[in-house]
Amino acid sequence: MSASQSPEHADFPTLLVKIFGKDRPGITAGLFDTLAAYAVDVIDIEQVVTRGRIVLCALVTAPGPNGTGQGELRATVHSWAESLKLEAEIISGTGDNRPRGSGRSHVTVLGKPLTAESTAAIAASITATGGNIDRVFRLAKYPVTAVEFAVSGVETEPLRTALATEASVLGVDVAVVSAGLHRRAQRLVVMDVDSTVIQDEVIELFAAHAGCEQEVAEVTARAMRGELDFEQSLHARVALLAGLDASVIEKVRSEVRLTPGARTLIRTLKRLGYQVGVVSGGFTQVTDDLKDRLGLDFASANTLEIADGKLTGRVVGEIVDRAGKARLLRRFAAEAGVPLAQTVAIGDGANDLDMLNAAGLGVAFNAKPVVRKAADTAVNVPFLDTVLYLLGITREEVEAADGLIDDRA
Repeated sequence: MSASQSPEHADFPTLLVKIFGKDRPGITAGLFDTLAAYAVDVIDIEQVVTRGRIVLCALVTAPGPNGTGQGELRATVHSWAESLKLEAEIISGTGDNRPRGSGRSHVTVLGKPLTAESTAAIAASITATGGNIDRVFRLAKYPVTAVEFAVSGVETEPLRTALATEASVLGVDVAVVSAGLHRRAQRLVVMDVDSTVIQDEVIELFAAHAGCEQEVAEVTARAMRGELDFEQSLHARVALLAGLDASVIEKVRSEVRLTPGARTLIRTLKRLGYQVGVVSGGFTQVTDDLKDRLGLDFASANTLEIADGKLTGRVVGEIVDRAGKARLLRRFAAEAGVPLAQTVAIGDGANDLDMLNAAGLGVAFNAKPVVRKAADTAVNVPFLDTVLYLLGITREEVEAADGLIDDRA
């Protein structure tokens, strides 16, 4: 290749070779064997197989001095394609693909189902912000359809704002995160427990045994809506449990129901090298058990005081409230050796907001409206493992890491 044809020069002659048709083994190798006879250099490759149909694109330097050897290459490629009952298209041009614009993001869209209408609206919104869709691929087809758009030309924050508005109208979940190596380096995930990792509110399980379930549920709902100070509501609810026999703790542990996908999420993250923790406004009597059962790295919650084999109606030690959850996220990150910008926090209630805002990525999981509005992104399907797709982890990677075990029953 002469200096004028070098990829360092923007105007060197290139050919875009497109092959499409029924997929079979050996097509990619066959195409490049055919091109090798002309001593071309490969600039770019893209291949997609959908329902057994292949689209293979190769951007290569044009053969011969200043690209003068194109004719014979074209004839040879077309002849090879016809022999395999494939179609070929060859387009002349100059240089590499156009450079991507500044500002690069990953846009993940979750739908159950994902309709053509919502996909069109998301794509139009990306264009309206000045962004360009460089690539689209599917992350998962179960339990939701998840697709990812690689977008350039617009900064992440304005893109996130525009798509959040569109997503709420369309009824789909959209996550927008900055592109870069840090996405794969997010190695600490910290989650709320009640109504996030588990389906229950633990204090309500205790209250059911104490015969004061309704009174506790009313206070809990007001606290989660942000209408009451959490610490005051905690003391008020725990006081209703005074006199309850401590043996009820084992009964409550057995009643706790994991959220569908929780075990898959945690097991997959652990096998991919992440550290995982939980923080809870509930009680260590339950979170410590979850830590052992799920193999968590960190767990912190309030502790019910027990005296003479009975609950005293008080808590002891540090209170885990809204500010406490954020404080614990920072503590876990420091202990794990993970920068705060590379952490993920997941929660559903107002007392999770500080933690969600402090994390590198805050995910509202089936959350209250105030939480969905404040978080970086929201997931509104009842499967906790869909958070994996927001991290760019595909369904195939989940199955490989998780041993094909599904916990959504």
